[in-house]
Amino acid sequence: MGDDSEWMKLPIDQKCEHKLWKARLNGYEEALKLFQKIDDEKSPEWSKYLGLIKKFVTDSNAVAQLKGLEAALAYVENAHVAGKTTGEVASGVVNKVFNQPKARAKELGEDICLMYIEIEKGEAIQEELLKGLDNKNPKIIVACIETLRKALSEFGSKIISLKPIIKVLPKLFESREKAVRDEAKLLAVEIYRWIRDALRPPLQNINSVQLKELEEEWIKVSSAAPKQTRFLRSQQELKAKFEQQQGLGGDADGGDDDEEEAVPQVDAYELLEAVEILSKLPKDFYEKIEAKKWQERKEALEAVEVLVKNPKLESGDYADLVKALKKVVGKDTNVMLVALAAKCLAGLATGLRKKFGQYAGHVVPTILEKFKEKKPQVVQALQEAIDAIFLTTTLQNISEDILAVMDNKNPTIKQQTSLFIARSFRHCTPSTLPKSLLKPFCAALLKHINDSAPEVRDAGFEALGTALKVAGEKAVNPFLADVDKLKLDRIKECAEKVELVYGKKTGGAAEKKEGKPVAGKAAALPGPAGDKETKDAATKPGPLKKTSAVKAGAPPKKGKPATAAGTGGAGAKGKKGPETKEIFESELSIEVCEEKAAAVLPASCIQQLDSGNWKERLACMEEFQKAVELMERSEMPCQALVRMLAKKPGWKETNFQVMQMKLHIVALIAQKGNFSKTSAQVVLDGLVDKVGDVKCGTNAKEAMTAIAEACQLPWTAEQLVAMAFSQKNPKNQSETLNWLANAIKEFGFSGLNVKAFISNVKTALAATNPAVRTSAITLLGVMYLYVGPSLRMFFEDEKPALLSQIDAEFEKMQGQTAPAPTRGISRHNVGGVDDGEEEEQEEVGNDVVDLLPRTDIGDKITAELVSKIGDKNWKIRKEGLDEVTSIINEAKFIQPNIGELPAALKGRLNDSNKILVQQTLSILQQLATAMGPNIKQYVKNLGIPVITVLGDSKNNVRAAALATVNAWAEQTGMKEWLEGEDLSEELKKENPFLRQELLGWLAEKLPALRSVPSDLLLCVPHLYSCLEDRNGDVRKKAQDALPFFMMHLGFEKMAKATGKLKPTSKDQVLAMLEKAKANMPAKPAPPAKASSRVVGGAAPAKFQPTSAFADDLGSNNMESKPDLKKAKAGGLSSKTKGVQGKKVPSKPNLKEDDDKSGPIFIIVPNGKEQRMKEEKALKVLKWNFTTPRDEYIEQLKTQMSTCVAKWLQDEMFHADFQHHNKALTVMIEHLESEKDGVISCLDLILKWLTLRFFDTNTSVLMKALEYLKLLFNMLSQEEYHLTENEASSFIPYLILKVGEPKDVIRKDVRAILNRMCLIYPASKMFPFIMEGTKSKNSKQRAECLEELGCLVGSYGMNVCQPTPGKALKEMAAHIGDRDNTVRNAALNTIVTVYNVHGDQVFKLIGNLSEKDMSMLEERIKRSAKRPSSAPVRQAEEKPQRTQSISANTSMIRKGQAEDMSSKLNQNRNVGNHSETAHTVPREFQLDLDEIENDNGTVRCEMPALVQHKLDDIFEPVLIPEPKIRAVSPHFDDMHSNTASTINFVISQVASGDINTSIQALTQIDEVLKQEDKAEAMSGHIDQFLIATFMQLRLIYNTHMADEKLDKDEIVRLYSCIIGSMITLFQIESLAREASTGVLKDLMHGLITLMLDSRIEDLEEGEQVIRSVNLLVVKVLEKSDQTNILSALLVLLQDSLLATANLEVAPKFSELVMKCLWRMVRLLPETINSINLDRILLDIHIFMKVFPKEKLKQCKSEFPIRTLKTLLHTLCKLKGPKILDHLTMIDNKNESELEAHLCRVMKHSMDQTGKADKDTEKGASRIEEKASKAKVNDILAEIFKKIGSKENTKEGLAELYEYKKKYSDADIEPFLKNSSQFFQSYVERGLRLIETEREGKGRIATSTGISPQMEGTCVPASTHTVSSSIGNTNGEEVGPSVYLERLKILRQRCGLDNAKQEDRTPLTSLLSKPTLPTVASSTDMLHSKLSQLRESREQYQHLDLDSNQTHSSGIGTTLASPSSAAANIDDLKKRLERIKSSRK
Repeated sequence: MGDDSEWMKLPIDQKCEHKLWKARLNGYEEALKLFQKIDDEKSPEWSKYLGLIKKFVTDSNAVAQLKGLEAALAYVENAHVAGKTTGEVASGVVNKVFNQPKARAKELGEDICLMYIEIEKGEAIQEELLKGLDNKNPKIIVACIETLRKALSEFGSKIISLKPIIKVLPKLFESREKAVRDEAKLLAVEIYRWIRDALRPPLQNINSVQLKELEEEWIKVSSAAPKQTRFLRSQQELKAKFEQQQGLGGDADGGDDDEEEAVPQVDAYELLEAVEILSKLPKDFYEKIEAKKWQERKEALEAVEVLVKNPKLESGDYADLVKALKKVVGKDTNVMLVALAAKCLAGLATGLRKKFGQYAGHVVPTILEKFKEKKPQVVQALQEAIDAIFLTTTLQNISEDILAVMDNKNPTIKQQTSLFIARSFRHCTPSTLPKSLLKPFCAALLKHINDSAPEVRDAGFEALGTALKVAGEKAVNPFLADVDKLKLDRIKECAEKVELVYGKKTGGAAEKKEGKPVAGKAAALPGPAGDKETKDAATKPGPLKKTSAVKAGAPPKKGKPATAAGTGGAGAKGKKGPETKEIFESELSIEVCEEKAAAVLPASCIQQLDSGNWKERLACMEEFQKAVELMERSEMPCQALVRMLAKKPGWKETNFQVMQMKLHIVALIAQKGNFSKTSAQVVLDGLVDKVGDVKCGTNAKEAMTAIAEACQLPWTAEQLVAMAFSQKNPKNQSETLNWLANAIKEFGFSGLNVKAFISNVKTALAATNPAVRTSAITLLGVMYLYVGPSLRMFFEDEKPALLSQIDAEFEKMQGQTAPAPTRGISRHNVGGVDDGEEEEQEEVGNDVVDLLPRTDIGDKITAELVSKIGDKNWKIRKEGLDEVTSIINEAKFIQPNIGELPAALKGRLNDSNKILVQQTLSILQQLATAMGPNIKQYVKNLGIPVITVLGDSKNNVRAAALATVNAWAEQTGMKEWLEGEDLSEELKKENPFLRQELLGWLAEKLPALRSVPSDLLLCVPHLYSCLEDRNGDVRKKAQDALPFFMMHLGFEKMAKATGKLKPTSKDQVLAMLEKAKANMPAKPAPPAKASSRVVGGAAPAKFQPTSAFADDLGSNNMESKPDLKKAKAGGLSSKTKGVQGKKVPSKPNLKEDDDKSGPIFIIVPNGKEQRMKEEKALKVLKWNFTTPRDEYIEQLKTQMSTCVAKWLQDEMFHADFQHHNKALTVMIEHLESEKDGVISCLDLILKWLTLRFFDTNTSVLMKALEYLKLLFNMLSQEEYHLTENEASSFIPYLILKVGEPKDVIRKDVRAILNRMCLIYPASKMFPFIMEGTKSKNSKQRAECLEELGCLVGSYGMNVCQPTPGKALKEMAAHIGDRDNTVRNAALNTIVTVYNVHGDQVFKLIGNLSEKDMSMLEERIKRSAKRPSSAPVRQAEEKPQRTQSISANTSMIRKGQAEDMSSKLNQNRNVGNHSETAHTVPREFQLDLDEIENDNGTVRCEMPALVQHKLDDIFEPVLIPEPKIRAVSPHFDDMHSNTASTINFVISQVASGDINTSIQALTQIDEVLKQEDKAEAMSGHIDQFLIATFMQLRLIYNTHMADEKLDKDEIVRLYSCIIGSMITLFQIESLAREASTGVLKDLMHGLITLMLDSRIEDLEEGEQVIRSVNLLVVKVLEKSDQTNILSALLVLLQDSLLATANLEVAPKFSELVMKCLWRMVRLLPETINSINLDRILLDIHIFMKVFPKEKLKQCKSEFPIRTLKTLLHTLCKLKGPKILDHLTMIDNKNESELEAHLCRVMKHSMDQTGKADKDTEKGASRIEEKASKAKVNDILAEIFKKIGSKENTKEGLAELYEYKKKYSDADIEPFLKNSSQFFQSYVERGLRLIETEREGKGRIATSTGISPQMEGTCVPASTHTVSSSIGNTNGEEVGPSVYLERLKILRQRCGLDNAKQEDRTPLTSLLSKPTLPTVASSTDMLHSKLSQLRESREQYQHLDLDSNQTHSSGIGTTLASPSSAAANIDDLKKRLERIKSSRK
C-alpha cells in the first residue's frame, strides 16, 4: 500500500483523474462532499471540475462510476457553470451509463439528465436522448425512452418538445425488441396525456394490433388536464404556487384556469411531417383532366384525391393544380366530378393551411356560383371545400367575392352564401370582424332577411345572429336600425343558439344583456316610443341619468367621444349609432299640427300668423319665440310648430324682419326640441331659398346648422345641396356650398357621402357663375383636409385651367390638419363612446377610393394577350406588356377582376431579359394604384414574387422591385404580407441582396405597425442566420431590424427561438438581443384621436350644464389621460385647436400636476452608503457590462423605486425615447431646487444616464449630456466629491461616447470630462481615460489621448497613473497607430508632457521604433517650447482649453482646473513612494539629530519658552515682500467673484514656477491676516491645503533635486508656505474646516519635510525646520480634533505598514506617534468636541490591520504603547460610556478593540486602592506637591527599571530627569540597599547622560520636532528667528561625532552596532506600496466627509453631559508646561503597572 499514501496526498481534482480506481473512487467521494458543501453557486471552485464531469460519468470501473455519477449529479444541481458540460456529459450518460447492468447506475443517469433539464438545458438533453434511440444496444434505447417519458411526465409538454419525439415513435413501434416496443407504448400513453387526440394522426400507420392496444390504454387515461410537477430554475414562482396548492390538499379549483393555459394546446398538424405531392401527380394529369371522357377526368381527380388525403402538405407552387380543379368545379357538367374536385380542393386547403391562402381568391367565387347545384352531395362537398378554404385566408380577403354573389338571383346561392357567412363568422372574434366588414355584410344580409324565399331569410337570420353574438350588440345594432321588432327578436333568438368556435371570448351581446337589461331594452325599441324613453331618461335628473349614459354605449373605455356618425354608411342613413337614435316621426296632417300648436302657443299668436299687417306678424313672431324659449323639450311639438311657420305666407314672407325672426325660431326649435327629419323636410326648402338673401342669409345658415345638429350633417347636407342645385339661383348655390364647407369644419367629415357631393361639386365647377365655381373650389379644399390627395382623382378630367385652380387650393391646405369637430356630438350621447371612431380616420380615405368609378378590365385580358406575354420571343412578350400598360392607363381605376393576368405577369418577374422584368415591375406598381386596396387578394401570388426580385444582382432592378413592393404595401397594409410563411421562405434563401433588401424593408415597415400576425415569428430563425451571414451588409441590416422584430414579438419569444442555434451562435445572438432590447422602440400609439376625445368631454358641458354630466365628464377625461399623453407623444394632432379643445385638457393636467408636485428625488438616509455596501459585498450586480442586460436595468429600477418619484421612474424606464427626454427635462428643472436629493441619488442617476449612452437616439443623448453639464456644475459648487463607486460605474461609459461620430456630442463629452475634474481627482480620472485609449474606435482613442494631454498640461506629471513611466509608454504606443488622427493626438500629448517635464520624457517613454521616434522628435522641434517656459505655458493653455465652456466661465474654470489638481492628492502620498524613490534618491534619509533626541523621553526642559508671543516667532519667517505683479483678479474685488478668484489664486499655489507660487501664497496670507476678509477663505481650506502639500511635494521631489535652482529660492518658498499656514492655523474657525484626508496628507508632508536631510545643508534650513515644528503644534491644536486624531491614526497605520518589515520603527512613525502623544495630552480639554465613534472606528481599523501580536513584533514598543495610552486615556475620560461609542464599527469581532476597552474598564473599576486614586483621576503627570508616599512609589518604580535588564537605560534616563526636576529629592535610601557595583553603575550612567545632554544641547536646537514636541513644542532657540541670521551651530561637528552619536543611539535602541550598510536603506522600504486594507486619504475623504460633518455636531451635544462626571479632576491637572515632559513618564509608569497587575 506504499502506493496508497502517495495518492492520498493529492488534491481532489487530481485524485479524480488518477489511474488507480481506488484513488478515483476516493476522489469522487470527496468531490461529492465538496459539492454539497459549497454554498455559492458561482464559486470559482466549480470551474476546476468543468472538464472532469464527463470522466465522472464514464469511469471504466463500475464501483467508481457509481460514486462518480452521484458526484456529477451534485455538481449539475449546484454549480452555476454546469450548463457548459451538458452535451458531453449527456452523451456519456447515454453511451456509458444506460448500458450498465446495475439499476442504480441507470437511475442516476436518468436523474442527471432530468437535472440538466431543470437547469434549462432541456433541448440539448433531448437531442442526446434522441440520438441514443439510434443506438444498436436495446438497453440504451429503452433507457432513453424511459428518460424521455419521465421528463415529459414531470416537466410537461411546454418544456419537452414533442414534435421530434412523435416523429420517431412509429419507428420505435417497429423495433424487434419487445422491451423497446413496450417502453414506446408507455411513452405514447404519456404523450397522449398531454396532447390527447393530436397524437392520433401521426400514429395512424402503425401496426393495427399495437394501435388497438394503444387505444385501450388511452381510454384509461384520466381526463383531468395533466400538470407540470417539476420546474425549471426560472420557474420558481410557478413551483411555489404548485407546492402551495399541493399543501391545500391537492388541487383547488381555482388553480385550474391558470394551469389550463400552462398546457399548450398542441395542434396535431404541427406534429406531422409535410408530404410533397406535386411530383407524385400522374405524368399525364393535366391532359387527363382536360380529357373528353369523364372517366379519364375522374381518374385524374381520384389520383389527386389520394394524394391530398395526406394531412400536411409540403408548400410549393400549386397554382396549376388549383386552376385545373377550379375549372372542373366551375365548368364540368358531371356533378359527381364537381363534388370530387371540391373534395380535392378541400384536401389541398386542409393540408396546406395558410399556404393555400393565395389561391383562395380564385376559387371562392367559383364555388359560391356553383352552389346553384341542388344535389346534396355536391352541396356538401362544396360546403366542406369552402369552409376549409375559409380557414386558410381571412374574411377581409374574400369579402369582395362573397358580397358580389349576395345579389345573385338564384335563391340557393343566396342561401348557401348566407350560411357560409354564418359559419365564417363563427370563426371570427370581435377584432377580426371589425365594423368595416360588418357594415357591408349586414347591409347585404338585411336584404336577405327581407327575401321572398324562406330558406334565404332563415340563412340571413342565422348569419346576422352569429354576427350579433360575435361582435356584440354595440357593434351590430347601428346596422339594424331599420329592422322591425319581430325580425330583430328573430335575430337575437338565433344569436342565442350560436356556438362560437373561439368560446365565449366576445365582449358581445349576452353579457351586456345580463348586466344591463335597461340598455338592452332601450336599444331594442325602435321608433319614437323607444326614442322618447331615451330622451326622458336624459333629461330627468336622478337615477335614470345613469341609464342614459349606459345606453349611449359601453362605459367610456377609450375616452373617445361618440361622434354621432359611425363609419360612413349606405348613404348617410345607415350611419346612426345606437346612441343617436334617429327620431322617426310620421307626417302629421295640418289639422293635427294646428291642434298641437294651439296647445302650446298663445291664441293671439296663431291668429296673427297670416295677418296682412307685417307689424302684427312681427309681434306674433315675438310671442312665438318667447313661447318656444320657455317650452320643455318633451312638450315641444316640433313638426307642428314648423308647419305653423310654413303656413302662408310661409317662406314667401316679404318683410325681412319677420323673415329673420322666423328663421331664428326654426333654429331654436331645432336646438331645443326633438327635431326629426320629417320636421326638417318642412323647412329645408325655405332655408335654401333664403340662404342667398343678403339680410336673412345668416339666419338661414344658423337654422341649417341647428337642423344639421339635430338630424346629422350627412343627411342634412345631402338634402340641402340637392335642393340648391335643383333651383336656378346661383347665389343660393354658392352660399349653400359655403355653408357646407364651414359645416364640415364644425361637424367633422364622418359619414358624409362623398360621391353624392362630388357629382354636385362637378356641376358647380361647370357653372357659369364664378361665385359658384369659387365656392365649389373652397369646398373641395375643406374636403381635401379630410380626404387627402385621393380627392384629386375625381377631377382629373376637368379642364386644365380649372384643375390648376383646384391644385392651388389643395396646395394651400397642404400641411394643415383638419380642425376638431365642435358640433354634431349629439346631446343624447354625452359620455358615450363610439368605437366607429377607431377606423373612422383611416376609412375616410379608403371610402373615397371605394367611391371611385372603377372599370372592369377582365374582358380585355384575353387569352391571346396572356399568350403574348408568355411568348418565346422577347419582343412579342414586350408587346404584350405594353398592351397591359395601355389597358391600365386607359381605365385609370379598375375592378379587382383581372382574369389570367396575375399568372402571366408572375412569369415575367423572372424573365431572363431584365428590361422586361423592370417593365413588369412598373406595371405591377400601376396595377396597385389602379386597383387600390383590392389588390390585397393578389399579394400572395404576385406580391411575394416581387419580393423574390429583390434578390436580383442588378441594382436598378432591385430598386424598381422595392418601389413596387412599397406601392403595393401602401394599398394593402402589411398584414397580408406578413401572414403565412411566404416572407420567411424568402428570407430563408441565402441570397445576400434579397436578405439585405428584405430586412431593410421590414425594418422600415415594422415600427409603424400596431400589431402583426403571429407568423412573423417564422422569420426569426432566418433573421438569426442573417445575423451571422458572411455578408457584412446583411449582418448590419439584420441587426437594425432586430429591435423592430422584438418590439412585436417580445424578448422572451425571440430568446426562446435561439434555442435551436449552435451554442456559439446562441451566445452571440443573445448578446445582440440584449443590445436590441435596450434600443427597442415602443409600439406606435393608437392613431392620435386627442382631438375628438377632448371634445367628447367638452361640448356636452356646453349644452347640458347639469352636474351629473359634469361629473361624468370628469371621469371621462380622467380615463382618457393616458391616451391623451400617448396622443401627444405621437405628435398631437393639431385638431385640438377648437376652443373647447383648449378648455378640457386643463382638467386632467391639474390631476397630473397634483401627483407630480412633490420632490422627484426622495432622500433616503444612508441609502447611498447602503447601496455601496451591497455592491461591495456582491449582493447586487456590479455595474459593469459591455451592453446593459435586462437584469441591470431591473436592478436599477428596483433601487430607484425607493428614492425616485413613481411617475418620473415610469418615464425613465419607458420603452419610448420621447419619455426619456421628458424625464431629463424634469430632472433639469429640479436640479437646482433639489440639490440634496440629487446628491443622495447621484449614483443611481449616473447609472441611469449610462443606460442612455447605449440608446441610439441622438436627441436623448444630447439631452443627457446637457443634464450632465448642469449636474457637474452644481456638484462642484456644492463641493461634492464623487465616490469611487459613482466614478467607476459612470466614467467608463461616458468615455465610450467621446468616440461618437457627431462632433457636437464629442465636444459635449469633452466639456463634461473637463468639469468632472472639479469633483473627482484628475489622477483618478487618468486611468479611466487611459483605458479608453484601448478602444477599437479610432475617434475614441484620439479624443482620449488629447484629454490625457490636457490633464498633464493642467495638472502636471502627478496625474499620470500608475506611474508616469507606464502611462507614457502606453501613450507612446499610439504613435504607431494606423489612424492618422490617433497618431497626431498621441504626438501632441507627448509634446505636452515634454513641455511640462523636459527631456526626462524620453527616459520615461522607453524604446520607440525609429520611425515613431523621429516623428516625435520632429514634432517636439516644431512645437519649439522648451521646458523652462512650462509654467507660463500652463497659464496660457488653460483658458484655451476651457473656451468651449464659454468665455465668462473660463476664468473660474482656469482656477478650478488647477485647484482640483490638488485634489489629485490622496493615494499617491502613501502608496506611491516607489515612483518618487527613483527620482529622488535621498528620500527619507536618516536624520541623526532627530533620532538621537527621540528616545521616548524629553531630556531638555524649556520652562522659559512659554511666555513667547507667537507673533514674534513667525513674523520674520515671512520674507520681505517681493515686488508683486498684480495678478489680474486681485483680491480687492472680493465681492465681484470671490470664489472664482480664490480658486484661481489657490490653483497658483501648486504652480511649478516658484515665483508664481510665492506670489499666490503672499496674497492668501494677506487675506488671512485681515479679519474682515479671512472668512472669504471659508470653504476653500481643503483646496488650499491640498495645493500647499502638492507644492511641498513638488519641492521635495523636483526643486530640491534640481541642481540649477538657487536654494535660497527654495527657502523663500518654504518660509512663505509655512508662514501662510501658520497664519491659517491661528484662525480656529478656518483651521477646523480641514478634513481628515487632507490633514493626513498635510502631516505626511510636514513630517517628511522635517526628516529631509537635504534641508540641513541649506543655510537657513534649521529655521525652516523650527518653523515647521511650530506649525505642526498649531495644526495639532487648532484643527478639528476628530479630524486630526483620525488623520494621525491613519497616517501611523500607513507608515507602519510601509515599514512593517523593518526592525526599528522608523523615524517617520515615531514622529507621528509623538504627535499622537501630544494629542493624548490635549484630550482632557478636547474630549467633548471629539466624535469618539469615529476615532474608535479608526482605532478599530488600526487594530484590525495591526493586532497586538503584530505590534509586539516591532522592535520598538512605541506603537503599542502609544495605542494603549490613547485607549487608556479615553477610557479614563469617558468611563464605561466609552463602550456606547462603537456604533460605526460593523463587525466588532474583527479587532481586539472592544475586548481591550472592557479590560481597561474592568481594571479601573477594580483599582480603588488609595495609592492609585490620584493617578486614576486623570492626573496625567506628577503634581509638584506629590506626597511623600507617592514620591517613594515613583522612585521605587524607576529603580525597578534600572534593575531590570531590558529597561535599565530608560530607568537611568528617568532618574536623571527626576533628579533634575526635584533637585531636593533623596535617592539615597534606594541606593543604600544595593550593591556597590550597582551604585557606581547608576552614578556613571547619570554622569554619562549629563555630559551627553549638555554636549548636544546646542545641536538639539537645530533638530526636528522631538524636544519641542514633547515639551510645549515652542522653538528652542531663544533668539527670534530672522531670515538673515545664519545657522553656525552644527558646522564644526565632524563625521566622527555623528558616528559616535549613531552608536549611542543604536545602543539605546538595543541594536547591535553592525555596519550601517548592511541595513536596507529606509527609502526602499518606505517606497513599498501601502497595503490595501487602509483607505487612502482620498477614499477616507470621500466616504466620510459628509457623514462626519453631521456626526460631529451630534456628538458635541451628546457628550457634554456624560463628561461632566468624569472631567472633574481634569481641570487641575494642567500645570505649567515645564512639567509636561513628565506626562509621558507618568503614563509609561502607569502602563507598566497595568501590565504587571495583569500578569
